[in-house]
Amino acid sequence: MAANSLTGASISMRSRFPQSNHSLVFHSISGRSNVSFSWQPHFTRLRVTCAAKPETVEKVCKIVKKQLALPDDSNVTGESKFAALGADSLDTVEIVMGLEEEFGISVEEDSAQNITTVQEAADLIEAIIEKQIP
Repeated sequence: MAANSLTGASISMRSRFPQSNHSLVFHSISGRSNVSFSWQPHFTRLRVTCAAKPETVEKVCKIVKKQLALPDDSNVTGESKFAALGADSLDTVEIVMGLEEEFGISVEEDSAQNITTVQEAADLIEAIIEKQIP
């Protein structure tokens, strides 16, 4: 006895932003595929970032340990949040000042207020240094 069967899959992805009309839809039924892609142009910000060099992250870790008077054996990594290490807003300002001095840079106040982790600080430092290169 022959059996008819219908197998298929459907995948739909939409932007997580409700005001956006971006969508990607994929349907497959019995080995046949149909792919549709719709894009409604909107002014969407695209941000591409690269992780800072390990040596930059390491320097930032040392400065954070020094500014917060943490023991040398403290576990401070790129993912470490300043608040979790016991830093308050004044400590964060002092960390940024230490970074400016160590790397010979100037961090704008708006950027400094957005730094919450060692990795964010290292990424910002490298971005500032890159902008300074002619």
